[in-house]
Amino acid sequence: MKKINLLLVYLVSFIYMEFFYKILVFDNIFRLSIINMILFLIPLSVLLSIITNMFKNQKINKAIFIIIMILTAVWFSAQYVVKGYFGFFVSWGAFKVADQVGDFASKGVMETLKRLPGIIMLFVPLIISLIFSKHLNYKQNNWKKNLILSCMTLGLYGVYLVGLNIEKDKSYSPYTLYYEVNDVSLTVENLGVLNTLLIDTKRMIFGFNEKIVITGGLNNEEEGPKEYSYNNLDIDFNNLMANSTNSKIKQIHEYMLNETGTKQNEYTGKFKGKNLILFMAESFNEIAVRKDLTPTLYKLVNSGFVFKNYYTPTIYSTIGGEFQEMTGLYAASLDVLSKFRSGNNTFPQGIANKFKEINYSTYAYHDNTYTFQDRNKYLKSLGFDNFKACRNGLENLINCNEWPQSDVAMIENTVNDYINEDNFMVFYATVSGHASYNWGNASSRKHKSEYEAFNLGYSEAPASYLAAQMELDQALELLIKKLDEAGKLEDTVIALVGDHYPYELSVDEVNEISSYEKDGVVTINKSNFILWNSEMEPIEVTKVGSQIDVMPTIYNIFGINYDSRLFIGKDILSTEGGLAMFSNRSWVTDKGTYFSAQRKFVPNDGSEVDDEYVQKINQIVNNKITMSKMIIENNYYKEVFK
Repeated sequence: MKKINLLLVYLVSFIYMEFFYKILVFDNIFRLSIINMILFLIPLSVLLSIITNMFKNQKINKAIFIIIMILTAVWFSAQYVVKGYFGFFVSWGAFKVADQVGDFASKGVMETLKRLPGIIMLFVPLIISLIFSKHLNYKQNNWKKNLILSCMTLGLYGVYLVGLNIEKDKSYSPYTLYYEVNDVSLTVENLGVLNTLLIDTKRMIFGFNEKIVITGGLNNEEEGPKEYSYNNLDIDFNNLMANSTNSKIKQIHEYMLNETGTKQNEYTGKFKGKNLILFMAESFNEIAVRKDLTPTLYKLVNSGFVFKNYYTPTIYSTIGGEFQEMTGLYAASLDVLSKFRSGNNTFPQGIANKFKEINYSTYAYHDNTYTFQDRNKYLKSLGFDNFKACRNGLENLINCNEWPQSDVAMIENTVNDYINEDNFMVFYATVSGHASYNWGNASSRKHKSEYEAFNLGYSEAPASYLAAQMELDQALELLIKKLDEAGKLEDTVIALVGDHYPYELSVDEVNEISSYEKDGVVTINKSNFILWNSEMEPIEVTKVGSQIDVMPTIYNIFGINYDSRLFIGKDILSTEGGLAMFSNRSWVTDKGTYFSAQRKFVPNDGSEVDDEYVQKINQIVNNKITMSKMIIENNYYKEVFK
C-alpha cells in the first residue's frame, strides 16, 4: 500500500478542525471566508510537510509530525474552552491577563469536561493519524523535492495574498482584516483559527497600528436648541499639537481637535448636589429583571430613566466591562487592559477624581479579593482612596470564603461607612451573580427555595442564574431601606450596569428565560442601565447606548465640568446619534444593526441608509477603538492636563 503524503494529512486535518470549530463556536460555518481559508491552509500544509520530512531518521520526522498535530489540537481546544468560559478568543495578549485565566484553573477541569465531546472531535485528526501512523510517509525528502515544495509554498502564499485583494475596498473583508484592522474576534470568524494565530504572532513581533481617518461624529454638528453649550473644557489642541514631539500624541490631538463633543441638554445638572451610588453588577442582564423574582431591579429599571436600547458589550470578561464603564473608552485589546490594570495611567476625569473636585467623599467596595485583576491599582488611578474588599478589611465583616460572596452582606456591612457623609460617591463591584450556574453556587443555593416557589420550570443553569440575581436584588432592596431610614434616599441616585451578559449560559439557555429571541452577537448583549432617583418620574430614552456612555452621561446629569471630546463614549441624553460597538465590530445605531462577520446591515423599521452610511459608521467604530487603545498606551490624559 502506498504511503500517505503528510501534506495531504495536514491539509485535510486543518480544514476539518477549522470547519468543526466554527460549528462548535458560531453554529454557522459560513461566517468563515472559505476560499481564503483554504488558500492559506494549502501553503501552510506544504511548509509543515517540508519541516516534517526534513530528517533522514524517520522516527524524528514522526515525532515532529505528532508534536505539530498535538499542538494544533490543543490550540483549537484552548480556543474553544476559553471562548466558552471567558467570552473571548485566545491571543498572545491573553498572557498579559494570565491571572484571570489562572483563576480559571481551579474550575478548568470542570469547564473542560463540560466541553469534552467537542474537544474529542477536535482531536479526531490526531487520533486517526496515530491509528494509521504506519501508513503515513515519514521518509526524508530529497533537496530537489524540498526546493519544489518551497517554491510551491511561496507561490501558493502569493496566490493567497492576491486573493485578499478581490474585496479590497469593502469593510472587514479578508484584505482589511489582514492589512488594516486588528480584531482577533473578527479575524477568527472570517479567516480561521490558524490564520489568526499567524497574524497575531506577526503583529506581536513587529507591532501594528490601525489608521485613523477623520470622519466627524455620528452627526457633524449636533442638532438641538442653540442656547445649550458644549460639555467641553478650554483645551487648545492646536497648541498642544504644535508643542508635542511625539507623533502618536499629535495624532490623538488631531483627532480630538476634529471632535465637536456633545452639547448640554435639558437634563444637564438634574441630579446636581445629589449623592451617587454606582454599581458594576456581575453578569447582570435584562433577563434578570422580573417583577416576580427581582422586584427591586424591576422597579429601578422601570421607574427612573428607562433606557430602551442599552447594551452591555461582552469584551474580555469582567475587566473589559469595568474598564468601559469607568473610563468611557472601548476595551480595545488585552494589552490595553493590562496597562489600565497597572494603575500607572493618569485619569484627571476619573469618576472619583471628578467627584472629589466638588468635595464628595468617595468609596469603593468589592465582595471578592481586593487584588483580583489589580482592582486595587486601577481604582486608585481613578481617584478612589478608600477601597475595601476581601483580604484588605472586608473579610472581617462578611464571609469571604464562600463562592460567590454575598452582595447583601457587603451592602449591610459597608453602608454605614458613608451614609452620614454630607456628599458621597460610592462604587460597588458585585460578585453574587457570578458563574457557575448550578445549585452548588452559593448565591443560587441561598435563594433556591424562594425561586422554586414560583414553579417556573426552567432548566438548572438559567434557573440558578435567576436565583443568583435575586441576591443582587435583595442587596439593592436593603440599600434603599438603609438610605430611607437615614433620610438620604431622595438625595441619592442609584446607577447600575452589568459587566457582561451571563456568557456561561448558552444562547439557547439565555433564550429560555428571555422575553424575545436573542441572537448570539448583538441582542445577546442587550441589557439595562439603571439611573434612578426616588423623586423622579419615569423618563423613556430610545437612543442607543452602551457601557462607554455611562461616565459622560453621569457627568452631564450631575452638572460636572468635563470635556466630552476626551471620552470615546458620549452622553446618552445628548442629541448626538447613539452607537453601541461589540467585540467583533458589529454595531447598533439608532438606524439599525450591522453584523460585521456577514457584512450585513439590517435597518430599523422606517430607516433608510445607503452604503456610504455603513462605511462611515464602520470607520467611526474603527477610529473609536484605535483611539481608546492609543489613549491608554500613551497615557494621553497626562499629556492633556499636565
